[in-house]
Amino acid sequence: MTAAFMDLVDVTIVNIALPSMKADMAASDTAIQWITAGYALAFAAALITGGRLGDIYGRKRLFLVGIAGFTAASALCGLAANPEMLVASRLLQGGMAAMMVPQVLAIIHVTFPAEERGKVFGMFGAVVGLGAVSGPMLGALLTEWNLFGLEWRPIFLINLPVGIAGLLLGARFIRESKAPVALRLDLVGVVLVSLGLVMLIYPLTHGREAGWPTWGFVSMGATPLVFAAFVAYEKYKTQKDGSPLVELSLFRIKSFAGGIAVQLTFGIATGIFFLCWTLYMQLGLGWTPLHAGLTGIPFSLAVSAAAGLSVQKLVPRFGRGVLQAGALVMALGVLLYIWEANRYGLEIASWQMALPLVVMGVGMGLIVAPLTDAVLSEVPREHAGSASGLINTTGQMGNALGLGLVSVVFFTIVDDRLPEADPALAFTDAFQNALWYVIAVLALIFAVMSFLPRHQRRPAPETADAPLDTADAPTKVPA
Repeated sequence: MTAAFMDLVDVTIVNIALPSMKADMAASDTAIQWITAGYALAFAAALITGGRLGDIYGRKRLFLVGIAGFTAASALCGLAANPEMLVASRLLQGGMAAMMVPQVLAIIHVTFPAEERGKVFGMFGAVVGLGAVSGPMLGALLTEWNLFGLEWRPIFLINLPVGIAGLLLGARFIRESKAPVALRLDLVGVVLVSLGLVMLIYPLTHGREAGWPTWGFVSMGATPLVFAAFVAYEKYKTQKDGSPLVELSLFRIKSFAGGIAVQLTFGIATGIFFLCWTLYMQLGLGWTPLHAGLTGIPFSLAVSAAAGLSVQKLVPRFGRGVLQAGALVMALGVLLYIWEANRYGLEIASWQMALPLVVMGVGMGLIVAPLTDAVLSEVPREHAGSASGLINTTGQMGNALGLGLVSVVFFTIVDDRLPEADPALAFTDAFQNALWYVIAVLALIFAVMSFLPRHQRRPAPETADAPLDTADAPTKVPA
């Protein structure tokens, strides 16, 4: 939970400080996108690999490697001398997070019996909410305080004591576990899935500044071919030695396949909203980081409260309908936000934003916590790491896609308005335009949720002689 909290805080803490980074380092709009999208891209590209490495070499071992690397990369981010170094450090940080984060869900999955996992994932949902609350506030306070004249840099340096504590706690309390059969790392699969993600997301993020060149559209158009080659190779790898990077058989599990689709589309919606929201408040309305951070508190508290309620009370009774209601409630909150932003314009106040933010937060909370449990509920234990990597990968891939689409749905509008309009009005118009795209994605999420099972079916509880810690279990290569 400490590692999950640190990762979630790091994502949200950076968003609130982006305008300060832009001013301090004279960074371009593309560089600002890459500070967030670079992390998401590296995270998404390496997550499946990180999950599989945990299955092969031990989840505790990979967790400790990841948290140590994440802490070191945070130090490099805090010491960055220019935008290029900061983006490179963020890429490294995302890669290390990809070693650490899949082990969190996998360790939960293999440590707790099926009948207890709902409670644990409820705690995980609360940590998601706490990270969402803490990140913007910490980012705002650390940026405003300008500790030791370091301006925005403490938002990364604060990870050092938390990371060291997580490393010591993990080494002391986590038990080692790995897949009960010997697996091999699928290097070809790693290359293909990483290449496909880069070919899709890099042109989206870089295209506007480069004038939307032809090579960008060619790259994005070729992405489905790369993923088709990846699927074909994974089938071959499964038949050859039973050690594919992605267990394609997992997609035969309806709850897993449906949940993965929801994760992808939900990531797109959040990727678009949070970056555009931050830029709107600080660059459009001219608010300080602290003002913007305080404005987000109602949203974060609503997410945390609704996440715990949905897992403990609502989903066991109403099943899939809770998640679908969450998508509709979140869309209602976005519509309220559009109406208020249009009505009050540049005079809008934080208290006026509270209602749509609370409604959006409740909707998100109804989705985020039960979704993870639903996706993993019927996954075999030996594929826990791979499945956890896929869950996180699709969410982060969606997030990176959303961040890349900010060029299209937000900055394009800013560019069109700026020659004639006041910058504040340009950013306000761009924000409202982006929110309509968020609503469209939420409508898609609602439709995709129909593929989830109406009610969650859990596997039978593990027997007493089923080993939790398979580190010392005999291994064999499947025939």
